[in-house]
Amino acid sequence: MILPQPFRSDATERLQELINSKPTPFLALDLSVIQTRYEELEKGFPLADIFYAVKANPADEVIQLLADQGSSFDIASPQELDKVLKCGVDPQRMSYGNTIKKSSAVKYFYEKGVRLYATDSEADLRNIAEHAPGSKVYIRVLTDGSEGADWPLSRKFGCNPEMAVELAVQARDLGLIPYGVSFHVGSQQRDIDVWDGAIAKVKVIFERLKQEFNIQMQMINMGGGFPAKYLQKTNEFTTYAEEIARFLKEDFGDDVPHIILEPGRSLVGDAGVIVSEVVLISRKSSTALERWVYTDVGMFNGLIETLGEAIKYPIATSREGAEEEVILAGPTCDSLDIMYEQHKYELPLSLEIGDHIFWFSTGAYTTSYSSIEFNGFPPLEYYIL
Repeated sequence: MILPQPFRSDATERLQELINSKPTPFLALDLSVIQTRYEELEKGFPLADIFYAVKANPADEVIQLLADQGSSFDIASPQELDKVLKCGVDPQRMSYGNTIKKSSAVKYFYEKGVRLYATDSEADLRNIAEHAPGSKVYIRVLTDGSEGADWPLSRKFGCNPEMAVELAVQARDLGLIPYGVSFHVGSQQRDIDVWDGAIAKVKVIFERLKQEFNIQMQMINMGGGFPAKYLQKTNEFTTYAEEIARFLKEDFGDDVPHIILEPGRSLVGDAGVIVSEVVLISRKSSTALERWVYTDVGMFNGLIETLGEAIKYPIATSREGAEEEVILAGPTCDSLDIMYEQHKYELPLSLEIGDHIFWFSTGAYTTSYSSIEFNGFPPLEYYIL
C-alpha cells in the first residue's frame, strides 16, 4: 500500500512497520499534514486567529504541534482544558466554546484563567456572569447548517438574531463584556455561499446593537466548516478563503471586526488513515448479487460519521483486480453498525478474510468519537507516522 498525497514520502514505510507490529484497527497520523494545513489557514486568513477545535482530534501530539505553531484552542470541557494546559498553552489563547456547561465547569475555566466564553441562552449567560465575572462573551446565532454540509450542525446550538441582541444587552448589564457573535455553517460545508448569508446576519446584529444600545461588538467567530478530502468534490481551500474575504469586505468594508476561526476537520482530517482488517465476507443467499464485507472497524470504534452515510471516506485495499459492489459493515452485534449500504463501494473480487482495508482522511472525529467498550471492543488506537 503506497500512501497518496498529502502524506509525506516516507510515511508508507512507517505505516508498514505499524501494520507488521500492531493489531488492527488503528489510526495512523502524519503530523506534517496538520502543519501544512495550519500554514494554509494562516496564509488564507492572515488577520484571523485560529482556535483549533480540540474535539476533532484530542491527541497530545496534535495539540502540542498546534500549540508550538501558535494556535489558540476551542475547548468543550474541563477535560479538554486540562489536556491543552498540559501542553503549556496560555489560557488567554483558549475559549470555552460549548454553550452547554455546568456551573462547576465555568468556575473551573475561570480559575484556570480562561476569559472568553460562548453562549446562546439567558440561563447560560447568568451562569457565566456568576462564575466568570467580567469575562468576554460571544453569542452563537442559528444558521442554516444543513444546506451543503455533509455533517449538519443546526438546531441544537445558537439562538435567533433577536435573542442574540437581547443577550448582548443582558451581558453588558450583568457586568460581562459583549464581545462578538459566532456561527457555524455546518461541518464539511461544500457550499461557500452559506458563509455569505451568515456574515450578513451578523452584520445586522452588529448594527442594531450599536445604533439602539450603543454596544460595539468587536469579533466574529466563524466557527469551522472547511472541508477535508472525502469522496464528494469540494472547492480548493484558497477559493473558500478568497470568497469569505470578499463576503466580509462587502458587509464591513475596511472595518472588518476581529475574526476567529475554529477549524477541526480541515486541519486534521486528511492527516489520518485507519488500517482495518476484513473479518468476514458473506452473501445473504446463494443468488445474492452483493457481498457483505465486515471489518474490525465500524460505527462504534471510529466511523460514527458514516451514520446515514453522511461522510464518505476514500478507501483502498491490499488487493487488486476486478471489482464488484459491496456492503460495508462493522464488527459489533448492533444492526446499526453498517457503514455503507446505499452508497456502493466497489472492492476487488479477490478480497479475502484477513486482508487490509485503508480508510483515508480519517484524522478527524474518529478516535474522539470511539466508544469505550461496546461489545468489549476497545477504543480506536492511534500512532504517529
